[in-house]
Amino acid sequence: MKKICVQLCLSAVSIFLFLAACPAQTGTLLKRTTYKTETVEFGVGGTISISGAPNGSITVEGWQKNAVEITAEIEVQAATETDLAELAKVNGFVIEDAFGHIRITSVGTHDKSYMKRAAKKFPKNLLAMPFKIDYKIKVPLYSDVNIDGGRGDLNLSNVEGMLRINYLESNAKLNLIGGTVVATIGKGDVAVIIPNRSWRGRSADVQLAAGTMSVQLPLNLNANIDAKVLRVGQIENALTVLKPRQQRTKFTEKLMQAKAGSGGASLSFTVGDGTLKLAETEK
Repeated sequence: MKKICVQLCLSAVSIFLFLAACPAQTGTLLKRTTYKTETVEFGVGGTISISGAPNGSITVEGWQKNAVEITAEIEVQAATETDLAELAKVNGFVIEDAFGHIRITSVGTHDKSYMKRAAKKFPKNLLAMPFKIDYKIKVPLYSDVNIDGGRGDLNLSNVEGMLRINYLESNAKLNLIGGTVVATIGKGDVAVIIPNRSWRGRSADVQLAAGTMSVQLPLNLNANIDAKVLRVGQIENALTVLKPRQQRTKFTEKLMQAKAGSGGASLSFTVGDGTLKLAETEK
């Protein structure tokens, strides 16, 4: 019995020392940041698909050039310089350029199939090391853009086309000028800014599962607007120019079916749990 007690005490001390060492080891991780820029000639009207890293920001901006410019800031972390060098070899992005379609795909230790192809003998102890990729991507103004992201900031501006966005968690800023927009974000704060009075396109549908969505609309906007909070939370409406689309209906703190100006394109904003704020576009 005495021997068992001694063994249990030694085991407890070993576990305590291991747990105490973990934060210290994590706190001493080294960081290495590399930068990579590529430019691909690309005409208007094509599709750009972006698959972000599990962690990292994505900024997409429309410009007047017939080209796609990708700039990536890649940060890896590890305990030694040798480990950093190994991680830097595999974490990054690849480009697939087909007719009318460019795919920008993040690759690295999070992608098992990629690692089996590209680094079969990669040290297993490095697979869980943290890394992130921050993208700044410029695309032709009139483009279709697909964005799939993990956790990180999202900024989209000056792009008019079919826009599809899926993000796990983000503080997002969407400056929308037209086209067809379908955006779904799991958690975070989302700012939607519509600067023009007429939506040049079919519709916009922005959904946030949990968090705060702030929508800025011009006072002279012509559109049909649906605003919804599905579960816990409420709508905060500061736009007195909005009127119910149907007679004998009233706005509630959960649902607004509104008409702005003479009506027009369908703009839908939905929050599952949280707050949905409607206000005038800042000048």
